[in-house]
Amino acid sequence: MSTPRFLTLPPGVSSEQIETPLGSFAALEALPVSGVPERWPALLVPGLTGSKEDFIAVLQTLAQAGRKVIAVDMRGQYETPGPDDPAAYTCGALGADIEAIAAEVGQGEPVHLLGHSFGGLVAREAALNDAAKLASLTLMSSGPAGIVGPRERMGRVLLAELPEYGLEYMWSNRMEPDALAAGIPDDIVAFLRKRLLANHPAGLLAMAEEVLDAPDRCAELARCGLDLLVLYGEHDDGWPPPLQAEMARRLDAECVVVPGALHSPAVEAPETTAAALTRFWNAAESRLLQHQHG
Repeated sequence: MSTPRFLTLPPGVSSEQIETPLGSFAALEALPVSGVPERWPALLVPGLTGSKEDFIAVLQTLAQAGRKVIAVDMRGQYETPGPDDPAAYTCGALGADIEAIAAEVGQGEPVHLLGHSFGGLVAREAALNDAAKLASLTLMSSGPAGIVGPRERMGRVLLAELPEYGLEYMWSNRMEPDALAAGIPDDIVAFLRKRLLANHPAGLLAMAEEVLDAPDRCAELARCGLDLLVLYGEHDDGWPPPLQAEMARRLDAECVVVPGALHSPAVEAPETTAAALTRFWNAAESRLLQHQHG
């Protein structure tokens, strides 16, 4: 569970609703504190039990580089409502949502897309659909196919316990004890509880199945023609770092390992992560503009 260190919105960051033909999505929007956004915007997609708040620590820094940056709650996550139909939560359906959001965010301009963990699998779907107008794709702490290791076991537990016992039980018996043992401050623990219980149970179940059973689509992604970045913490407890490094090689993607970080580099090493993203986005933008004017 990605755990923000703070919840106060930094200067230049505001809560917004993004209206698309597929529905309305809760978002955090970051704009440069001074000046206007001169670079192409970026769209950040959270992981399975996460939310837009997972990116709070990087939003202001990313926006200060001269671009609008949007972090969203996907359908069924936290402050974006979702339907009872499990089909709404496949990677393909969520990817279509992300495309619609990107079109709204970009307003005709290409958008830099980033997906964290399960959000990477969703963002990949958007990138593989040629309709999306993207400037680049970043897979942060994500993998080539279904998740493995400790987080796979957690996913299996969720699938087994959620239908039988419900979200309140999962919180009280699994997540709250972990949060308290980790010494997480009371206000953040309260937020984690509120966020978990706001998830649509059908959405969580369907997304858990998707993150466990995702197919390997690296070969297709390698041919998509986008600038690609694979970024992960050196101690990631999701997809193992060697697997993510191998994925980067298969994708011919740039690869950044964030020292000291685990599965949530935007939380654990925000400045390093923001600097790597800004450098990658600026380079991808320059290449695309040169190509357009070449």
